[in-house]
Parts: sequence; structure tokens; C-alpha cells
Amino acid sequence: MQRIQSRASFEGEFELPGDKSITHRAIMLSSGADGETTITNALMGEDCVSTCRCMRSLGAEIDVDGTTLRVRGTPRFRRGRELNCGNSGTTIRLLTGYVAGKMIDAKLYGDESLSVRPMKRVAEPLALLGANVTTTDGHAPVFVSPTALHGADVELQISSAQVKSAVLLAGLSADGVTTVTEPVKSRDHTERMLQAMGANLTVDGTKVTIQRSELRAMDVCVPSDVSSAAYFMALGALKGKTLCKNVGINPTRTGILTAFDRLGVKYSLLNHRVSAGEETADILVERSDMRGLELTAKDVPSMIDELPLVALLCAFADGESRITGAKELRVKESDRIRTTAELINNIGGDCQETPDGFIIRGKKKLVGGNVDSYLDHRIAMTAAVGLIATENGGNIARPECCAISFPDFFEKLGMKLY
Repeated sequence: MQRIQSRASFEGEFELPGDKSITHRAIMLSSGADGETTITNALMGEDCVSTCRCMRSLGAEIDVDGTTLRVRGTPRFRRGRELNCGNSGTTIRLLTGYVAGKMIDAKLYGDESLSVRPMKRVAEPLALLGANVTTTDGHAPVFVSPTALHGADVELQISSAQVKSAVLLAGLSADGVTTVTEPVKSRDHTERMLQAMGANLTVDGTKVTIQRSELRAMDVCVPSDVSSAAYFMALGALKGKTLCKNVGINPTRTGILTAFDRLGVKYSLLNHRVSAGEETADILVERSDMRGLELTAKDVPSMIDELPLVALLCAFADGESRITGAKELRVKESDRIRTTAELINNIGGDCQETPDGFIIRGKKKLVGGNVDSYLDHRIAMTAAVGLIATENGGNIARPECCAISFPDFFEKLGMKLY
């Protein structure tokens, strides 16, 4: 149980962990590339450690020194591997497509939480390329059998960067042309990194086309993760002023800024620059009087990880907020529609759960209370932000799950994890 004290103000300048999504992809793609890659500012939380473990099992050599990784790729992955993906949905979904393209046999599995997350959504589009992927009642363990792949046109019914990436990584080794089309453009870190590493890949709106390609090693400096920075940005909006340094502002990831615009949050982008195809900036956020907002399905893909936090901010805003089109939240580490609503209500807010989102009646001031993380890192960190901003603070049960994506989160907040 972690005690969170309320605070009258919260100010500071923060250097934040590297982007988890980019770290996953840098480890995975460099492991199959020709040459040696140095990855700096990598996020070595539990999820990315799972990716390292899997890629080592497949034959890559990976040396870790703090947040710096040196990866020597292998042109041929080892066969007959059992790949433990831990709690990482990114690892198991992307790697299913990657190993299918390498024509090897593998079993991919994870912990209890990962084992209830849907994998049929990955297996079905990969089958269009000829992949032999078998799930266990639609979930992990997942079994991949070696078979030659061919290009295909794949139209996704739901925008998902993980599913899109799995198909692109399979298409990387398939004969012919593979095209993936989404209803709404999801985050594009895979496309950017594949292009930078020499893949024959083109993007046309929501359509991505790839042909068989060999990857070459490329050093990667990982920008700070906007989804990690978002918690400190939110504290700036609620309690004072915060400056988050070197934050990735890839246009497919900045939905949190769209939400800020609609909430009326005061923020500035400073020192804008581009590194390895990814845009970065320092983000200054100041205390703001917030108003209710409305978000729909077209807004969701660019802020899917931040939606529990956005819902929390709505609870402190003036007026009613509605978030729809977010059914995907129900199949994350927890059912984040249910657990977010419970969090807000437990600390004195008014959040009504709907089938695909929330109705939140802002109160501006919340009293505080006790929250269960449900071993979901996003819920735990959102709870910490909310309790700091309440009148009396409260407690978080099972807060240690933050290590999945942000190992020193509580230290950055100026407290010890008990």
C-alpha cells in the first residue's frame, strides 16, 4: 500500500524515461539487422526487458549498461524457441508477426494478465499472408509454425499500432507486396524505424505498403515517452508548473495535447527538434482552469495510453465530459474503462462507465480516498496524480506495477515506494 499525500503545489523540471514503444522496436528490429546498433536513453522497464529476453533467445547479442544497449543482430533467428513475453502486449504481438516472417517455429507466452489479452486479432490478418499462427482459444500461448509468406492486402477493422506492426514485420520477409490499411492512422513508430533502417516501405495516409527488405543497423537515441511525461504534465495543469524535457511529439502520439487543447490546459512546446525521424520538444505546462471535453473514436488511437489520465483531468474540470469509441481500453492490462471509473469514484469524483468510454461530471475539487491499481501501471500512475491533487490524498494498493513502464516513477514524484 502506497500512501500519497496531497500537495498545495507541484513544480519542477523533469528528465523522463525513454519512449517504451520506440525502445521495443529498436531492440526488436536491430536484433534482426545487419551490423551493431547502440540504443541510448532506452526504457528498461519490465516490458522492454521481456523484449530483450526474447530477442536473445532468438540469437541476438544484447549488452545492457543502464539505459544504453548494444545490439549485434543476427540474420537468422534460432528455431524452436519458447519466448516468454512477460506482461508485454507489444512484445507478443509484434514478435508473432516477426517470427512468422522468419519461417521458424516458436511458442510465445506470458504471465496471467497477458494470457487473457486477445491474440486472434493478430493471427487472423497474418493468416492472409499465409502465416501458420495458432492461438489458445484466442489468447496466448501462441504457436507459430514455419511457412513461406506472400504479400497481401490487409484491411484492419480497428486501428491498432500493434496489429499493424505485426503484419508489417511479417511482410518484411514475405514475397510480393503487403499493404495494411487502417480506419484511422495509429502510431507510426514501426514505419519510421523500418524506413530509417532501409526497408522498402511507403505511407499514403492510412495505408502502409512494404516489400521484402533487409535491415541495416542504425544507432537510435530514444526520445522521452510522452505517455510517461503526461503524468507530470497533468500535475502542472492541476497544481503548478512543470517542464518535461526532450519529449517525443510524434504526431500519431500527441493526442494528449489534443485533449489539453479541449480541456483548456495552458502549455508551450519549446526547443522543437528532430532526431532519427522522431520529433521532440520540451513541454511546459502551467496551472489551468479546465472545462469539460468530448472525445470520439477518431481521437482515441493517438491517446489510448493516456485516456485514464484524461478521464481523471475531466473529473477536476468544470462541466460534463464524454469519451466514446474507447472499447479497446477493456482489453489492456486491466479493463481500463472499469478500473478508471472506479479510481475516479473512489477519490470523490463522478464517473459513469459506458460500454466504450465514460461520462464524467467534473467537480473541480475531489476529497481523496483509496485505490487499487489492479496491477495496471497506467491506473497506478493515474491514481498517484489524482491523489496528489485531492484535498486529503489517499492510498494505492499494489503500486509496484509502475516498474513495467516507469521504474522510478515514485522517485520522480519525490517519494519512496513502500
